[in-house]
Amino acid sequence: MLIIHCADLHLDSRLSTNLSKELASDRRRELTENFKRLTDYAAEQNVRAVLICGDMFDTGRVTKFTENMVLNSIKDHPGISFYLLKGNHDSESFIDELSDIPDNLFLFDDSWKEYDLDGIKIHGVELTSANSQSVQQNFAPDPSKVNIVMLHGQEAETASKDKAETINLRLFKNKGINYLALGHVHEYKSCELDSMARYCYPGCLEARGFDEPGDHGFVLLDVDTETGSVKDSFVSFAKRKVYLEQVDISGLNNTFDIAERVKETLHGSEAQSKDMVKVILTGEVDVECEKDLRFIAASIGDDYYFSKVSDETKLKVSMESYINDMTLKGEFVRTVMADESLSDDRKAAIVRTGLELFSEVRS
Repeated sequence: MLIIHCADLHLDSRLSTNLSKELASDRRRELTENFKRLTDYAAEQNVRAVLICGDMFDTGRVTKFTENMVLNSIKDHPGISFYLLKGNHDSESFIDELSDIPDNLFLFDDSWKEYDLDGIKIHGVELTSANSQSVQQNFAPDPSKVNIVMLHGQEAETASKDKAETINLRLFKNKGINYLALGHVHEYKSCELDSMARYCYPGCLEARGFDEPGDHGFVLLDVDTETGSVKDSFVSFAKRKVYLEQVDISGLNNTFDIAERVKETLHGSEAQSKDMVKVILTGEVDVECEKDLRFIAASIGDDYYFSKVSDETKLKVSMESYINDMTLKGEFVRTVMADESLSDDRKAAIVRTGLELFSEVRS
């Protein structure tokens, strides 16, 4: 039996950190349409169920477009069972207000629920600050059954973020679990739980920003209902990927040369025109290096869906160049560099700012 395990779709995220209002609106629509793509894929591959392990929505309020797209995608595939577990972002959603829940949509609450899926037991509970410790301690499935457990939260070995509840993996070891389906972590992770099971974060279905680079998608489970064996494999599914490309511009001194170096680096990368790219300038540059980040970003702007340039270069100050400079500029540089209360980076930053001002005055 094939089952899809996904999580953290964060539908209707604002996406306003980097994108313009128009691009953010288009991207929100793409994320919502991605759920329909997922359900269509499930139908094409004869997937029996879709496990959604929390944070399907980014907040409790979503647009009517998103509501209709989600509900219609579920209703259009009555042969697929959808198990929806809420996370810390969507603890309240429009689904709570539905008077007519689709027959193939199964929900959870703050106490353990168990559903039968053709002999497989699907367990789940929505963790809260009030119930988190007790429900995890009290979980006791029938070890003679094939048991899949759904939870949303941060595994205990790592500090919790975003007010998500902590999942104590120790409490689920050797309990007769065949697969522990988790949500909350936005990158794929699959690890051994015990001798018979793995726990897995599928990551988010699609990246929303430059803090989520790399490949994104879902996990496809192949469950042997007779032996209880569960094989999990990651399926790349994102419409667009996010790339962080570091470009060393050491030795370059003007915007045009830097822009060419950036283009050369990107042409050798895996980024495609449909993707989002953040260029990070690195290396050591002279304090009088002229670089216009807007121009550099514009030079690659037509090559990708969205691009951004940030500057993480370090300034190189050569004292030898100013030791015998008897001008006011030389005196300024020598004074700053002799100040022992300043760090090297701070000295370089002050010198650069000062030299830029000298250039403006001269012009």
